[in-house]
Amino acid sequence: MSATDPAHIAVVIPALNEELAIREVVTSVLALCPHVIVVDDGSIDATLERIADLPVTLIRHARPLGKGQGLRDGFRKARELGFDAVVTMDGDGQHLAADIPRLLAAARRHPEHIVIGARIRNRASQPPARRRANDVADWGISWGCGVPVADTQSGQRYYPLGALELVDLPADDFVFEAAILIAAAREKNLGIVSVPIDSRYHGEFRLSHFRPVRDVTRITWYTIRRVVHYGRVIASYRRSHAQPPLVFDPPES
Repeated sequence: MSATDPAHIAVVIPALNEELAIREVVTSVLALCPHVIVVDDGSIDATLERIADLPVTLIRHARPLGKGQGLRDGFRKARELGFDAVVTMDGDGQHLAADIPRLLAAARRHPEHIVIGARIRNRASQPPARRRANDVADWGISWGCGVPVADTQSGQRYYPLGALELVDLPADDFVFEAAILIAAAREKNLGIVSVPIDSRYHGEFRLSHFRPVRDVTRITWYTIRRVVHYGRVIASYRRSHAQPPLVFDPPES
C-alpha cells in the first residue's frame, strides 16, 4: 500500500489540555484520513471528553511526559498498527487538516524526504519573540542537519519509514523534533522539503507550551553537541547555509 495515500498513513496528534480545539482538529482529520492516533499527555481539562465518541486510537499518559514522548509513543503505535508513514499535527488548532494532501503531494514528488508544513505564509502574524526564536532554531538546526531547512519548529510534518525508525533517539520534549531532523539527514540520508502553510496566531489558541528561551536553549545545546559529534563543522555550516531550503508548493486540494 502507498505510504502517501491518506487512507494508508496514520495521523499522530499529541495533545495536552486542548479542550478548546481538539474536537475540531480530530474531526477535520478524520474527514481525510481514517487512522488517527491521539496521544493525551496527562491533560487535566476536558480534552478526553471532547473526543470520547470519535473513532480514534487513544494513548493516555497518566502525567505529562512532554511532546517528545508523545510523538515517540505515537510513532510506536503507528508501526505496531502496520503504518510505514506518519503525519503529525499539533492539537491546538494551528495546523489545518486541509494541508495534509499537500504534504502527501510533496512526499510523492520527493520520496525519502521528511516533509515540513512550513509557516512561511503570513509570517508577520507570528509573535515577534516566537519568530526570532524560530529563526535562531532554523539557523542552528540547519547546521546540525548539514542542509538548509525552513521552519524547523513546525509540528505539522510527514515522516517516512526511515524517520520513524529513529523513535528511540535520546531526546525529550521539543528537542525530539530537532533530533529527528538531524539524525534523519545525517544517519538515514533522508532529504527535508518544506511545504508553505499559513502562520496562524490569532489569539484563539491556548497559550503555547513552547517556551522560546528555555526550549531554544535546550535545542541549541543539543544541536551544538551533534554538530561536534558528526565533525567537519565548517563544511557542514557551508552546506547548510550556501543555498535556500528546498520548498515545494503544491496547489490547494
